[in-house]
Amino acid sequence: MPKTTATEPADQSRRPIRPWSSFLFLDFSLLWLSGITMMIAMRLRMITSGQWIFDNASSDAAAAALLGGLGAVQLIQMPAVIYGGALADVIDRKKLMAMTQTASLISLAVLTVLSFTDVLAIWHIFVVTGLVGIFNMLGNSARPAMLPRVLPRRYLTNGVTVQTASFQVASIGAPLVWGALYTGPGASITFMVAAIIASFSVMAPLLIRASGQPEGGSRRVTLASLKEGFTFVRSHRILPGLYLLDVGVTIVSFYRELFPVFSEGLYGKGPEGTAALNSANAAGGAAGSFVVFFTGRWKYKGRIVLVATLAYALLLFAFGWNDIFWLGLVIVGSLGLVDAIGMTMRQTVVQLTTPDALLGRASSAHSFSAMGANHLGQLEVGLMAGLIGAGPTMILGGAVSVVVVGLIWWLVPGVRKYRYTDSPSDAEEPP
Repeated sequence: MPKTTATEPADQSRRPIRPWSSFLFLDFSLLWLSGITMMIAMRLRMITSGQWIFDNASSDAAAAALLGGLGAVQLIQMPAVIYGGALADVIDRKKLMAMTQTASLISLAVLTVLSFTDVLAIWHIFVVTGLVGIFNMLGNSARPAMLPRVLPRRYLTNGVTVQTASFQVASIGAPLVWGALYTGPGASITFMVAAIIASFSVMAPLLIRASGQPEGGSRRVTLASLKEGFTFVRSHRILPGLYLLDVGVTIVSFYRELFPVFSEGLYGKGPEGTAALNSANAAGGAAGSFVVFFTGRWKYKGRIVLVATLAYALLLFAFGWNDIFWLGLVIVGSLGLVDAIGMTMRQTVVQLTTPDALLGRASSAHSFSAMGANHLGQLEVGLMAGLIGAGPTMILGGAVSVVVVGLIWWLVPGVRKYRYTDSPSDAEEPP
């Protein structure tokens, strides 16, 4: 049977964990490189596709409808999330990442050729968006499932935080790179650069030395394996509470895709307000991810999630009541900060409390709940903002979120009681 957990050299086992410590492990660095290049390539593709559609639509109204439809196309990814989690537990995880990212690379190459030859059409982008989304979701759970293979257990919080912080920083930097490319050389070059970056996400997983084979060897995805994953998550004393917490709060408060509505409805700003709100939120998310670096010795990981989510709920009240733009940027940045802390800790608890053989399915359940909540939240918040206004929608979301946090604290005690520290001398409370 292949070795499925990373071990720490004896001379490092007592050293304190620093923010950069995970990069001391080459396999983690390769896994990180695969993820960050995938994320940047995806962002470049999505932003370029949306702007190209807007620039080539027959009217502003048609452009808005098409962009909304482009978002709806991504709903077809949802079944692939669950199936991808099962795949990550039955076939080689490194090969799964490489194969699914190869599909993304080929799609970007096709868009590049179509754009250079001036035959790119809107329907091409819709097809690519749908197909790439499915392939990405099929391989999405393999990356977190590989983390315990490339890092010793006490480094997992650090590794998750490094990845989350990097993605937050990339979410700030990628649009800046896109702006320079799209407004300069144009869409064709932007697609080509995205394809080049995507090639690293294909190669990096194959260079990882740790085994990607599932425990017990490769198998097939069956209904029994899907049921096994569902049963594990349902009977777990922590994970259902974490997933329900995420769903219950996000459905009533998902604001990121609706910044244009809030920019106009709360502050009377236009596109410049939308851009500033996006940047403030992303910067706050990056800061929140870095904060997690310093929580390694805080024992009650579940309470960190609950407190961060409660802070998020209270900030929603401030977001809805405030009509001062500069203060709104501070509030939105703070929302990004506490949201990143809660998200990173949720991912960490999934890693720490799930056996390797089930990690792909548990991770996919987390992705499914998060993505489903995002889509439903975008719909709910958009409808409510149209009915009662942007501010009251956020205040209502804050009130519901406070109730959700209280219910999870009371009804799912495993969340608030879960303890684990990165110190090798401290014991973990069993899941």
